[in-house]
Amino acid sequence: MTRMAVSTKSLDYEQAGQTYEGFLAMPEGKPKAVVLVSHAWGGQNEFDHEKAKMLAEWGYAGFALDVYGKGKRGSTKEESQALMEPLASNRAELQNRLKYSLEVAKKESGCDTAAAIGFCFGGLCVLDMARAGMDVEGVASFHGILGAPGNTGGHKTKSKVLALHGWDDPMAKPEDVMAFSKEMTDAGADWQLHAFGGVMHAFTNPEANDPDFGTVYDPAAERRSFAILKDYLEELFG
Repeated sequence: MTRMAVSTKSLDYEQAGQTYEGFLAMPEGKPKAVVLVSHAWGGQNEFDHEKAKMLAEWGYAGFALDVYGKGKRGSTKEESQALMEPLASNRAELQNRLKYSLEVAKKESGCDTAAAIGFCFGGLCVLDMARAGMDVEGVASFHGILGAPGNTGGHKTKSKVLALHGWDDPMAKPEDVMAFSKEMTDAGADWQLHAFGGVMHAFTNPEANDPDFGTVYDPAAERRSFAILKDYLEELFG
């Protein structure tokens, strides 16, 4: 099978006086839609770029967004936590940055329709895009943090929602999963959750190898989850 040619570019975008850094991967011809890629707690990196390029090979525009600001990246747990916490505790501001990133992604890709995928903290981000009623056809959370933001109660969720979850993830325990399922049901969402037994947090990240912290790469869960994603996007966009 011939791989589709992909073109890429980095681009800066500004909101409220702060510069953010996007990464756009485009397929040959007209994309089926733009799919945003939301980064984990350390900030946008090569992992997100590779996922954007993977999406372009599937025929979508892939846009790796940035909610921290250009050059703001964490290389340790402490640095990453310090970057994430201000937004994790101010979900309205996080949602504002996500909404603007969505507008930029649509403009830069030339696409009217969009979806979003996210990893770890990025999973929380894309779930908030659905919760807040942003104009995305669907979102997919990979080992995401599932806790509700507190400012979207009573909202109906028009986006389809896919959660890909490691059952042994200490950052999203079974009681969190049950609360999430109730939240999505109450929001009237078309939602699905795939749980992988014996799998921990960060299962798509080949560099994750810290069982004491709860982050462990799992190649089988990674393969299964991306196969599910590919089918999900085809359902959304044909």
